[in-house]
Amino acid sequence: GEWALSTALAQAAAWAAQGLHVPLSVNVSAIQMQDAHFVPFLKATLARYPLLHAQSLELEILETTALEDINKVSQTMLACKLLGVRFALDDFGTGYSSLTYLKRLPAEVLKIDRSFVHNMLSDFEDLAIVQGVIGLATTFKREVIAEGVETQAHGAQLLALGCAVAQGYGIAHPMPATELPDWIARWHQSPQWLA
Repeated sequence: GEWALSTALAQAAAWAAQGLHVPLSVNVSAIQMQDAHFVPFLKATLARYPLLHAQSLELEILETTALEDINKVSQTMLACKLLGVRFALDDFGTGYSSLTYLKRLPAEVLKIDRSFVHNMLSDFEDLAIVQGVIGLATTFKREVIAEGVETQAHGAQLLALGCAVAQGYGIAHPMPATELPDWIARWHQSPQWLA
């Protein structure tokens, strides 16, 4: 976990040195979030990269992981937020205690799991779940991101439902870090999404 976070921040710092400041999301495990050394490690790692803005770092907690000590995780999150770091609940709707986590963990973002987004155009129940998560995010004043957007139609449906932020192959496939600056310079939104 520490290696992944260090590597991601080093890459973000390299982009920042090129004048490219992009938000960065890194998955963290429940074990990391319950480790007493996590906050000092994060603080020290962020300090190594003065060009980075801590506000551009978002840590994603995998909701499919059972958090043994939700109070400890909440305290860790609050300490990280004092550094400027943001949090997302990843795979929202698939895990152990979605509503408990939503209520008790100070995350700014809910990420709708791709399994619901993928079939929402053909499965009424998945569409209802996507609508429900968007509604929960609105009610609890959280941002919402849809995972697994693979087609223009997925993006258009999400926009109609009030979800304007997404990730998935319909936007971009994974790519080497060296290709990201050129991709950003060339990328344009789908005309269907602008309509």
